[in-house]
Amino acid sequence: MLAIYKKELRAYFTSLIGYLFIAFLLVFIGVFQYMVNLRGGYANFAYAVHDTTTFFLLLVPMLTMRILAEEKKQRTDQLIFTSPVSIERIIFGKYLALITVFAVAVGIICLYPLVLHNYGAVNYAVAYSTIGAFFLLGCTYMAIGMFLSALTESQVFAAVLTFMVILFTLMIDMLVEMLPTGHLLALAILLVLAFIIAVITYVMMKNKIVTIATAVLLIGGLLIAYFKNAEMFDGSLARVFGWLSISSRFQLFQYGICNFSAYVYYISLIVLFVFLTIQALKKRRWEA
Repeated sequence: MLAIYKKELRAYFTSLIGYLFIAFLLVFIGVFQYMVNLRGGYANFAYAVHDTTTFFLLLVPMLTMRILAEEKKQRTDQLIFTSPVSIERIIFGKYLALITVFAVAVGIICLYPLVLHNYGAVNYAVAYSTIGAFFLLGCTYMAIGMFLSALTESQVFAAVLTFMVILFTLMIDMLVEMLPTGHLLALAILLVLAFIIAVITYVMMKNKIVTIATAVLLIGGLLIAYFKNAEMFDGSLARVFGWLSISSRFQLFQYGICNFSAYVYYISLIVLFVFLTIQALKKRRWEA
């Protein structure tokens, strides 16, 4: 794992990708710190950090698009499959290299509240808890980007997929307000989502029995619940999409609320998508 980690980390810093990622992130947060904290006169550093999360749309795909897609395109993934090192260790090494690049930028960002202290009182607890949540949020998006990179051999396609997923998570709160509250239409949309999950299961596992079982459990469970108590579906879409909202949990930090449940949520998603990445590679090993 250490050899993979060093190899990936070296690749980021022998090319421009790592330097560009760090530079752009620091520029973006520096601009917001100047506009919000220095020029705007707000002492809460969390405002500047929150506004910077939008730029994960561009920065995360830039960093994750090549992590596994390039291996598949160049057929060097065959070396992974025949390597004595386990798939888990390889993925952990690659992911640690990703978050190390991000951690370098976050480490520099940790100095910003100290700079702001020269211009007025700074709530360090809020500032650094926000930076911690910002780091985990970025790590979550990177885990998602790595998983999507494992599904394709095109770096461009992996970048576009990651961009779309992050955009969806940023816009989900707006979409929740537009969702219907009627139980019948809510059931229809949830059935479509269940079907999509079944399709994703087939793409991941190529196992018809597991796919059919997943579809039957999800669709059957929804229909049984609907006929048993249709009213429970009123507003269910807002609850489901609200639970999926990654960015909304981060918003509380800018109001001085240390939402530690967000830490648990982000860590859970990181574990989930790292696990899915490992399973995606194992499936390709079985097919090879």
